[in-house]
Amino acid sequence: MAVASNRPAAQSAAVRRASVEPAAEMPDFNQEQELHAYRHMLLIRRFEEKAGQLYGMGLIGGFCHLYIGQEAVVVGMQMAIKGGDAVITGYRDHGHMLACGMDPKGVMAELTGRRGGYSKGKGGSMHMFSVEKGFFGGHGIVGAQVPLGTGLAFANKYRGNDSVSLTYLGDGATNQGQVYESFNMAKLWKLPVIYIIENNQYGMGTSVARASATTNLSQRGRSFDIPGEQVDGMDVRAVKAAGDKATKWCRDGNGPIILEMLTYRYRGHSMSDPAKYRPKEEVDKVRTEHDPIEQVRSRLLKKGFASEDALKKIDAEVRAMINEAAEFATNDAEPDPAELWTDVYAE
Repeated sequence: MAVASNRPAAQSAAVRRASVEPAAEMPDFNQEQELHAYRHMLLIRRFEEKAGQLYGMGLIGGFCHLYIGQEAVVVGMQMAIKGGDAVITGYRDHGHMLACGMDPKGVMAELTGRRGGYSKGKGGSMHMFSVEKGFFGGHGIVGAQVPLGTGLAFANKYRGNDSVSLTYLGDGATNQGQVYESFNMAKLWKLPVIYIIENNQYGMGTSVARASATTNLSQRGRSFDIPGEQVDGMDVRAVKAAGDKATKWCRDGNGPIILEMLTYRYRGHSMSDPAKYRPKEEVDKVRTEHDPIEQVRSRLLKKGFASEDALKKIDAEVRAMINEAAEFATNDAEPDPAELWTDVYAE
């Protein structure tokens, strides 16, 4: 039986951010930090734009979930961590890989199923790993990475180091049972894990307001006494500031913490999603008023940290890198059929 609801439609990220009380005074990035954030967010944006093109040309098969609009989250968090920390996420994972320092060629080649890909062409968009870069995978099952990320934190505590596990999940994953089991275990054992909820307002084709009984996802750990904080996930400075606090919390032995990043995806849930469940005006408003890259670009120019010509040069360099990655990914050989039998384990 259908149940009528007077629940308001999902608020846009821009509207919801206005109600978020700042956790601390907004830090002021220096020139090096602003340029770092600009270059790395632009790299992710241009990569994802190219991946969308290749998907449209039929060169990328299966699912392809783009990170366009959410770049400040992963770039800001990477600026707050150090070597030895682990990163694990769900299936919207290309941005996380690039922010961790993985080679765009290897990532793009995996998308096109070539032998030079990070999983030798056998994993595709949602299954890439690089232990060298501290990236423990994108995972295609909703919420599946959360117990794994919790396990990474357990391993760090067991070894007696001060490394932290950054465990990313989407707003849709917060209703999964395994997430709460992980919260409980992490708090019981005071594990050094930061649960980063990337709330882009929509889980597949459903707004968070329609799918979740409570929409302040930073408080989902309250029953386990896990602190949480909402963060403007469209401002890389706010993300880094929250990341600095959260990593210190974990390294000081206080156990898990939740950061809810209020962000927004510009494209559909995946490339096959026309996103008819939200008005175009909503997307345009966020793009115009809160784009994470444009915010940094504006500050660079306003503060005199970079000229228009310098920023154009950065864009040209990033585009050249992405074009090179696309060229490699479309011309590299496909995996040998014998690869089907490698990396398969039997008792």
